[in-house]
Amino acid sequence: MRRRQFSRTLAGAAVGLWASGIGGCKGPGKRTFRRPNIVYVLADDLGYGDLGCYGQQKIRTPNIDRMASEGLRFTDHYAGSTVCAPSRCSLMTGLHTGHALVRGNYEKGPHGPGAGVPLRPEDQTVAEALKTAGYRTGLFGKWGLGVEGTSGEPNRKGFDESFGYLNQVHAHYQYPDYLLRNGRRVDLSDNAGGKRAKYANDLIADEALRFVRDNSRGPFFLYYSPTMPHAELLVPEDSMKPYLGVLSEGKTHLSASDGGSGHYATQRTPHAAFAGMVSRIDSYVGRLLDLLKELGIDNDTIVFFTSDNGPHREGGADPEFFNSSAGLRGIKRDLYEGGIRVPLVARWPGQIQAGGTSAYVSA
Repeated sequence: MRRRQFSRTLAGAAVGLWASGIGGCKGPGKRTFRRPNIVYVLADDLGYGDLGCYGQQKIRTPNIDRMASEGLRFTDHYAGSTVCAPSRCSLMTGLHTGHALVRGNYEKGPHGPGAGVPLRPEDQTVAEALKTAGYRTGLFGKWGLGVEGTSGEPNRKGFDESFGYLNQVHAHYQYPDYLLRNGRRVDLSDNAGGKRAKYANDLIADEALRFVRDNSRGPFFLYYSPTMPHAELLVPEDSMKPYLGVLSEGKTHLSASDGGSGHYATQRTPHAAFAGMVSRIDSYVGRLLDLLKELGIDNDTIVFFTSDNGPHREGGADPEFFNSSAGLRGIKRDLYEGGIRVPLVARWPGQIQAGGTSAYVSA
């Protein structure tokens, strides 16, 4: 399936399945026609081999592994690009990078460092297509396709709600002093002055789950995009604890202020931190799946889990130690398999047969 087809299919299949009657029945002879909810989870710089269901041996991902056992695991799925912004542009617009507007990260874009190139009014997104089909739409996490006040701001590109990071460099910080809700700043004063009180990805996960609760009568489209395991490699202690003293540690990463290079925070246990970040994403997925069951909409919701590109080597990350590319050549920024082949798991109880794998080449 080509990327434009995939983008259209999210909207088209929802309407088609609704029209064909998939969604169950209530009472003798009374069919209900429910368009499926769509949840798309996009990890940030997660490699093909970083999940247990793709062969990872050192990091625990029981919830995503369970999702794979209850759904379909793709072995040949490809991200739209080797880096974040163009990959996300391809995902949202259905265009490959030969046709898409955004073809690089452009860290010094026209609207400041990290702002990149915003989508134009004429660049239709899958959120706009689904909104036209009657879906409530929400983005929670990292966007990277237009900061506040630009034509690419998510609330101008089909999203009813948004919460998280719009600027890509801002998304490097796991304890920022603000996030953005519908283009307006939400101050995180507890993080001011370098304090680490409120972990941004916890707040983003809570907001994503709140969106599901608020829209459980459906149909809804949740684009959930945590900024993990991208550097900086910081995660709360409860996620690091299982790995401290268990994993042999790599070289201490020093921030620029400590005599190193780059702006990522100092990390003296980078292996434990990276593993903890992947496990924390897994815990968020577990909470999401549990909520769908709690709300009674599990069978009405298709959930995808994937990554925007291959694994990184920034801020102390060590893809060789974790075999994050699963033996494929290259990592993030490389136009080899390791830079663009990413995990994809799809789960939809009653519609997708459990425990399957597909070698279908998808993008």
